[in-house]
Amino acid sequence: MKNAYIFPGQGSQFSGMGRALYESNPISKQYFDEADSIFGFAISEIMFGGTDEQLKQTNITQPAVFIHSVAAFASLPDAKPDMVAGHSLGEFSALVANKALSFQDGLRLVAVRAAAMQKACEKTPSTMAAVLNLADDVVEKICREVQEETGEIVVPANYNCPGQLVISGSMTGIEIACERMKAAGAKRALVLPVGGAFHSPFMMPAREELAAAIEKTNFNVPVCPVYQNIVATAVVDPAQIKANLVAQLTGPVRWTQCVEAMHSAGATHFTECGPGKVLQGLVGKIVKEVTTQAVS
Repeated sequence: MKNAYIFPGQGSQFSGMGRALYESNPISKQYFDEADSIFGFAISEIMFGGTDEQLKQTNITQPAVFIHSVAAFASLPDAKPDMVAGHSLGEFSALVANKALSFQDGLRLVAVRAAAMQKACEKTPSTMAAVLNLADDVVEKICREVQEETGEIVVPANYNCPGQLVISGSMTGIEIACERMKAAGAKRALVLPVGGAFHSPFMMPAREELAAAIEKTNFNVPVCPVYQNIVATAVVDPAQIKANLVAQLTGPVRWTQCVEAMHSAGATHFTECGPGKVLQGLVGKIVKEVTTQAVS
């Protein structure tokens, strides 16, 4: 029996996030206070009482989810992960949990990542869409065909669980792909209210900026493996962890495959740390005969 700790990404934020942890747990409180100090403004106040609109801003959302996730993990005095993983942004929280990264360095990298992604979104209009109840190989095939026939960028971005795959690309490409997905039998192919095409070639400028910041940051040998999005396998080598973090910005989040690999490696209990319970729900759809819980 092994314990896996998992960490959510952008989209799980909500107004009031972290307040209960801050008020009830002195160890967690230190993380919020330190984050305020590093940023030079009270991001905790935006988390506790900001509007949904404020929390949707990428430069606030990503650090907020990271801070909450690490503080939630820190509130578990007996947490001893045998393996960790995070969904997209959550990979940084996972790397703090397995001690590959310090909280301070992780927060600085998340801030760089968020700002760089925001700039990339503003540079060229792009978007994402959720495709439901269509086999992964069919979604992949349609993405390839749209790209080959139109020259528009359309790629698989998030393999969330069987029957739920998010695609990413140009406005025109996503529109064409959605129509073809529905024609192929998708229950839904819905354009998402996001700022841009995350995990696609549109993030190349952000990837270069993040790579420079990661190169200057110290990564330690972790206390347990991290199952990284881009490869969906256990990784412990700091140099490989760095390379995979960079590649993740323009490559897909293979969450389904990560959870399957963790289960194959012996994970029987999954604990989600951070705002919401989205990953807990996805795990239940990916593998059976495991237990799950959420700490938020």
